This record gives sequence, structure tokens and C-alpha cells, in this order.
Amino acid sequence: MDRLLRPRSIAVVGGGAWCANVIEQCARIGFAGPVWPVHPKRESVAGVPAFASIDALPEAPDATFIGVNREATLEVVQALVDRGAGGAVCFASGFLEAQAEMGDGADMQDALLRAAGEMPILGPNCYGFINYLDGAALWPDQHGGSRAERGVAIVTQSSNIALNLTMQRRALPLAYVVTVGNQAQQGLWDVAAALLRDDRVTAIALHVEGVGDLRRLEAFAAEAHACGKPVIALKVGRSEQAQVATVSHTASLAGGAAGAEALFARLGIGQVSSLSAMLETLKLLHVAGPLKSNRIASLSCSGGEACLMADGVVDRGLRFPPLDEGQQSALRAALGPKVALANPLDYHTYIWGDEEALTATFSAMMSGDLAMGCVVLDFPRADRCDPAAWEPVIAAVQRTQEQTGKPLALLGSIAEAISEEVAERLLGLGVIPFTGMEEALAAMEIAAFIGMQDAAAAPLCLPNLDPSGETLTEAAAKAELAAFGLSVPGAQEAVAETVGAVSEEIGFPVVLKGQGIAHKTEAGAVALGLTRASAVTQAAAAMPTERFLVEEMITGAVCELIVGVVADPHGYVLTLGAGGTLTEILQDTATLLVPASRQAVDAALNELKLAPVLRGYRGKAPVNRNAVLDAIMALQTYVEARRPAEVEINPLICTQTRAVAADALIRTGGETR
Repeated sequence: MDRLLRPRSIAVVGGGAWCANVIEQCARIGFAGPVWPVHPKRESVAGVPAFASIDALPEAPDATFIGVNREATLEVVQALVDRGAGGAVCFASGFLEAQAEMGDGADMQDALLRAAGEMPILGPNCYGFINYLDGAALWPDQHGGSRAERGVAIVTQSSNIALNLTMQRRALPLAYVVTVGNQAQQGLWDVAAALLRDDRVTAIALHVEGVGDLRRLEAFAAEAHACGKPVIALKVGRSEQAQVATVSHTASLAGGAAGAEALFARLGIGQVSSLSAMLETLKLLHVAGPLKSNRIASLSCSGGEACLMADGVVDRGLRFPPLDEGQQSALRAALGPKVALANPLDYHTYIWGDEEALTATFSAMMSGDLAMGCVVLDFPRADRCDPAAWEPVIAAVQRTQEQTGKPLALLGSIAEAISEEVAERLLGLGVIPFTGMEEALAAMEIAAFIGMQDAAAAPLCLPNLDPSGETLTEAAAKAELAAFGLSVPGAQEAVAETVGAVSEEIGFPVVLKGQGIAHKTEAGAVALGLTRASAVTQAAAAMPTERFLVEEMITGAVCELIVGVVADPHGYVLTLGAGGTLTEILQDTATLLVPASRQAVDAALNELKLAPVLRGYRGKAPVNRNAVLDAIMALQTYVEARRPAEVEINPLICTQTRAVAADALIRTGGETR
């Protein structure tokens, strides 16, 4: 990919306005090498002398923008391969993304791949890329970026989103902006990996519609972890409408939102929920890199701002730790007796304009065990106000960073509070200029998540998405799971005439379940706590079925869990949550991907609202934690061995001594992989 992304020569094939724009943008950004228009009939394009064909070029171009229709694109790609070119951007649409409308899109994309062979291509159906480091713009439109010596890289499947991001006014230095369109050959992860290897790139952001090749993503994440470069992602497709739009746009499979979140978390990729949060997170990662912990500080001269910051971390993975004795002593010396000391800190306006006192205050706060700090400071409008009085705060922040060695941000509570000019100046001083309180807190949370990750997780268990499987009976499902070590109730199948005798063999109390019914409780096909054979026979007569399962009644339940695994484009998604009849009502779940380590499963259980019950709530006995973990790990072992489409235990009855799969569902996935 080096020749394509960092070219010394560029060819532009086509004579339309888009191609003229590419030539103009190369000149505007200051591309130092030759730009060669190619057109069979025109003498020049955008004022630059044109060549009649690829063969007529002085030499094989490193990078080529192909701005002709899809049929002609195939011919150009083949000519470039024959000439030994470095790579190409395929601008044309009408390939796989248009399959539903045009019918032959898939065939055209296959033909494009055959023509390209091993020559790297971006697209089709994409704008191309801008290399702001070396000044190369294979880009058929305006853009808002400028040259940089080092910066962040953004890779997206959407050309319009890429264009919009170049227009940011947050002083974020851009190294590359790359679009991949249909990803016919070079996927998101291939491009991102190539950018990782540029030492001038400080962090990478990905706008993701579909994840594609999971093994390639795992390899990219491992490489990013090994080289210490942070990666963040904005994954779309949470709504049904977004998934439809995604498929129609790039023919990518979005998959389930929970699966995507679990996948990126597992791989140590920070997840943002908006483009604004993406830009602010990139800014933090560019200046300070990942944070060593989630312990932060906030300082402002307003109690209102301190309250907003304190409330902002609720339900976030951030902490404002209490002040230690050293911080309190130093802050008291700097601020006097009238200021209430806390984190977040309202240092009042007593020291406004006093650089020495501000520096002493900021340094005192940052002397604690903190990953970073924020000074909330909204700058006045320079066109109507005088910002001179804000200068001592800037100087104090800079001096505090030098004294403590810890990153500090100046945080404008709204985007308008720090202008692009001020933000550029702060970046030059090594100070993070946050624009927007919510986005800043999101950025710190994500940077802390990335910085606190350990080594890469074990390789994913890839699902078999073959839809030709079948749904096993409850008895068969439990037998499958029991063979892999799960504890299941003693049980026998029976018909109406034999349920009484079978229940006596099992021993009372028993549970009677009607078989062949999906939602047994709603259908009146479950009877619990039966203590006599006659009661079992009577219950069977009232159920709408002729086949039954008589089971040992599990007593002494502390709580019930649901443990499920489903095949998803992101891997096998493992869901843990409150089970039984309250599953839909409580919606208390945590999500992981298979295989999840025992430690990760234990941590996920602690995330549940039900966690206090598992540990023993208000003097009640706890569950047997090891038994619960054993059951979940055994379920994962079954999934890895059998590769089903879906398996669910609901409920997993957790007692002081056991964890028993009281009900189970398995949908097989055809042949295993």
C-alpha cells in the first residue's frame, strides 16, 4: 500500500469535473511530484497537458485516480496492472452496492478484482484519500484540511462523512483521511494497518458500517496493540433503519449492536457514539496518548461547572477520586480557608488573574494519583470581548504540566467556547483543547479504557452461519449440554399415562413441562413443585400437549440467570443476565464474545444489577460463584466444539451449592467449521 498512499507520482484518468478537481487539489495541497492527466481525446485537463493512455505516461504511476464509468474502470485497471502501477482509487459506483438495482453489480465487482490482481485498489464507489503529511490528494472535491507534520488518521466507508470530517474546526491535525467504499479488495483493516506503520500517525479512527473479515480485524488490533497506537471506532447499525441503509450503501453486513460493542471492547478498540466525540477523543490521544487510569480531576472557578462535571461522570467509566492529605494541604495553602476543597474543585474567583496562585492550585490538585486533569474555561468571543484576562490560566496550565508531568486540558463547556485559533495555540503548547463537556468526558473515558487494556484476548471462535440447522427438544438440548459438563436436573420423558410413575422414580418435588411448546409458561405448560403422582397426572391433563418432561425440582434458588450464545457477524455473542420470567422486564445483561476468559465472565457478572444478589444481599447467602462460572465456561466449551446457531439456558438456577440448567434451547447451525 505504500506506493498508493504515499505516492511520488499521480495519474488521473478521465476528463470530467471530478477528475479536474483531483488535479486542482493536488496543486492546492502542494504535491511535489508530477500529476499526469490521462484522456484519449483531450490535450489537457484542468490546464495540465494530458496523455492519451496509460502506456503513454513517462513511467508507471504510483497512484491513479480512475474517474470513468464502471465498464471503462475495468479496462483502466488492467492497463495499470500491465504497466506496473502502484495502486488506484476506483471512483465509479454501480458495483456490489448497486446489486439490487442493476442486477450485475456483483459480477462487475468480481471482474474488477480479477483485473486488479495484486495491485492495491481502494473502492469502488469511494472518493479516495488525502495524505496531509506528504501532500497527496487523490480526492475529487474540496476539503477543509491542511498540511501537517504528524497527526491522526481517519478511515471510513462513507466518502461524505470523510469530507465532513475534514471541515472540523477543532485544530485536530489530520495525517490521512481515507475512504474505502465497497472494500472490494483493500478493506478497512488493511488500510488502517498500512497507516499504523507510518510513524507520523499518532492515532487512528474508524467509521465502521460492517466489520467484514474478523480474522483480519483481530490481526490489525494485535498490531495496533503491539506498536502502542490507540484506535477508536464509530460503529453504525444500532437501529434497523441504519442496518438497511448500511447494506444499501456499501453492501456491508452491520450485525448486532451488542456483538459489535463486545467485539471492539475485546480488541481494545475505544468506541465512540458520535463524530464530535470521535474528534475530541482523537485530540486527546494525539496530545497525551492513552490514559494510565480512569482517575481524573476537574478545576473551575464556578460551582455550576463543577456540578456539571461531577454529574457528567455518572454512568461513565471515570472517577473523580477524593483529595488525599497532600492535595488538601497544598490546596489549602494556595486557596486559603474560604474555599471548600473537593474534586471537582470550584476554586472560586479569588485567584483569577494571579498566575502564581493559579499554578499553585493546579499543581496541588495534580499532585495526586491522577491520569489527567481538566481546567474548565470558556473563552470569550474575540470579536466582541477582550480575552486578555484568560491568559494567566493558559500560562498556569502550561506550567503545571511542566511541573507535574501529567496532561492537562482546557475544557470549553460548549463547542463555541474555544475557537480554532485558540485551540491551535493550545495544541502548540502541548495543552489539550477540549470543545464540549460531554464530548470531553467521553474522550477521557475512552482514552482510559484503551490505556487500561492488557494483552490481546484469545482468538475469537468464529460462528458457522449456516441456516440449515434444527431446534433440539429441551431434553435433547440438556443432554448435549450435560455431555460438556453442565449440571442439569434429573429428568425423564413421558406421556400422559406414565407421568405419575416417572415422577415417583425421580423423587418429589418435581416439575412437569409440556414438550413441543416454545413459550411454556404463557401456554400453561409448566407446573412447579408437584409433590404427588396424582398431582402430576392432573397437571398433565390440563396441558395442551401429549408429550412431557418430568424433572427434578431444583430448590434453594438464590437467583436465576439467563446465559445465551448466538452466532453473529461479530462472532459468538455471549449474553449474561437476570433470568427466569423477569428477563424481558429487567433487561439486565452484560455481553462478551466467545471464548471469554473466566476472569472476564466474573467481571461481567459483577456489572449486572443482579450482582449484589449473587454475592449475598442483605444478609442472605451468596450463590456458589465457582459453580456459576463452571456452568458458563462449560457452555462456551460446547459452543466451540459444536458451533450452534444459538444456545440458551434460561433459567440457570443458582443455589448455594449448584448452578443448574433448568431449561435449555439449542438451534444447531448445520455442519460445524
